[in-house]
Amino acid sequence: MGKRIVLAVGGNALITDKNHQSEADQYEQVKITCGHIAPLIEAGHELVISHGNGPQVGFILESSELAFQNKILDRIPIDSADAQTQGSIGFYLVQNLRNILTEKNLSYEVAGIITQSLVDINDPAFNNPTKPIGSFYTQEEAQALHEKNNWTVAEDAGRGWRRVIPSPEPINIIEKEIIKKLLKEKIIIIASGGGGIPVIKKDNKLIGIEAVIDKDKASALLANEISADELIIATAVEKVYLNYKKSNQQELNKVNLKEIKKYLEAGHFAKGSMLPKIQAVIKFLENGGKKAIITSPEKLSEALAGKTGTHITN
Repeated sequence: MGKRIVLAVGGNALITDKNHQSEADQYEQVKITCGHIAPLIEAGHELVISHGNGPQVGFILESSELAFQNKILDRIPIDSADAQTQGSIGFYLVQNLRNILTEKNLSYEVAGIITQSLVDINDPAFNNPTKPIGSFYTQEEAQALHEKNNWTVAEDAGRGWRRVIPSPEPINIIEKEIIKKLLKEKIIIIASGGGGIPVIKKDNKLIGIEAVIDKDKASALLANEISADELIIATAVEKVYLNYKKSNQQELNKVNLKEIKKYLEAGHFAKGSMLPKIQAVIKFLENGGKKAIITSPEKLSEALAGKTGTHITN
C-alpha cells in the first residue's frame, strides 16, 4: 500500500552550480530530478512535492533593482517574487513530471498549487531580520539604501553587504484543505514552493508581507497538517553526517528523535545547510509525524526502500 509523502526538494534539484544557473540549465536539472521522483509515483505513493527558491528569488530581485535604478520599473515586492518563483518552478516540475509519466504510460494528473504560509506579525524574526537576499553592495551603498528605503542591511560572509529580511516560522498552510481534496483524487501536487508565500492575517483578511520562509520548515508543517506518513527531504548528500567533512566523519543511518536532538545540541549541523533540515524533521516528529528521511534526489527510491539515507523516527 502506498504512503502519503511530502517530498521537499532542495536547491541542488534546480541548480547544480554557479555555472549552470540559466533557465535552460534549471529546466534540465528539474527534468533529471523528476526522473528520480517518478519511481515513487509508480510505486503508488501519494506525493506532495515542495521546492526551494532562494537563488531564483535573488535573481528576480537583482533584475528588479537594476530596472528600478534605471527608472524603468518599480521594485518587485518579495512576496510577489515568491509567487513568481512558485509559478515558474512549479511549471518546470509539473511539465517534466507529466512528460515522464506519459512516457511510462502512467495516467496520473499533476497540479501546481500557489500556496500561502501564514505567519505571526509578532514573530520575533520581524524584529531581527537575518536572511540575506538580493544584490551585493559596498558598505556605503548599503547604508544609503538603509536610509532611503528603511532596509535592514548586513555584511554577508566577507562577500559584501546585502539586504536582510525576516524569516518567520510558518504557522498554517492556507491551502491545506485544497491539497487534501486533490490527494483524494490521486493527483500529484506541487505545493509550498519556497516555503510558501508569507502572509499575515489582519481584520480577517490575508495580506502578503516581505519575508522568506524556510522551505523545510513549511514542508514539515504541511506534512503534519495533511497527516503525511513520511517527510522526505532531498538534498545534496546521501545521508546526514556527524563531524561532516572531518577526519572523524560518521554517517547516520537510523536514529531516533532523542538521538537527533542530542546531536543538534552538540552543534553537529551547520546553520546554512543541514541545521534547518534537522529542525524541520524534529518539529514534524514532535507534532505527530512517524518518520522522516534525508537523502539525495538520485537515492530517493533506495532510501524509501530502507537501503540508504538517514532515517529518523520517534
